[in-house]
Amino acid sequence: MKKILITLLILTLGLTVMADEEQVLGYEHMFSEKGALTDKVAITNLHNIICKGNAFKVEFNCDFKSECYKAGDKVNFDVPGAIYTKEGTLLIPSGSKVVGTIIKIEEQRIFNKNARVYINFECIIFPDGTAFKMLAKPCTKDGALKEDGWHTAGKLFAYTLGLGIVGAGAGTGFAFIPNPAKLGVGYAIGIPVGTTVGLITGLITPGLKYHAKCGENIIILLCENLCLSKQQNCSCNE
Repeated sequence: MKKILITLLILTLGLTVMADEEQVLGYEHMFSEKGALTDKVAITNLHNIICKGNAFKVEFNCDFKSECYKAGDKVNFDVPGAIYTKEGTLLIPSGSKVVGTIIKIEEQRIFNKNARVYINFECIIFPDGTAFKMLAKPCTKDGALKEDGWHTAGKLFAYTLGLGIVGAGAGTGFAFIPNPAKLGVGYAIGIPVGTTVGLITGLITPGLKYHAKCGENIIILLCENLCLSKQQNCSCNE
């Protein structure tokens, strides 16, 4: 009798352990963002696991200026809206936040090198206060946040246009003094010289600092699987 009881106890414990083991029930798919390496989400009996290589958007919750921060500073982001799989499973509820730590800031340098901000995104916090460890980085070619090509081109254009106008004015002035009929020659000389000097000046001066406005979106890329608790999908009747 004693042996039977022991056997039943062992079987009961074994079934309990098996019930507590995490088992993959299937895979669903994220709505892909630009730069994402995968869209797979593992659905288990205990968690929803967003696989490494997925990407999603977050937004700055205040204005950010690279010159006002340093390595070690925390930066807070909001998740713009609830994130679901294509199949309809709620992964991240609306109102969630992401916390990142700045690990390095490269200041802007001459020859038009823009500032670069490197951030580790290390925690996501659901509206109920539950926090989950994560590891993610900006989804950019070099893993850094920096001003885009349009802003850099705008800076070069401003230098080129500004000094081009100055050059045109100077050329006109010099031509007008001896002979007003030579205004065309003055323009022909002043404009190319001014624009060339402006372009060269724009290229050799320091690049742009990194600035982002409150609410500006960036895409982050998961460097490890993100294991999240299961969320109850909202009903239209609620």
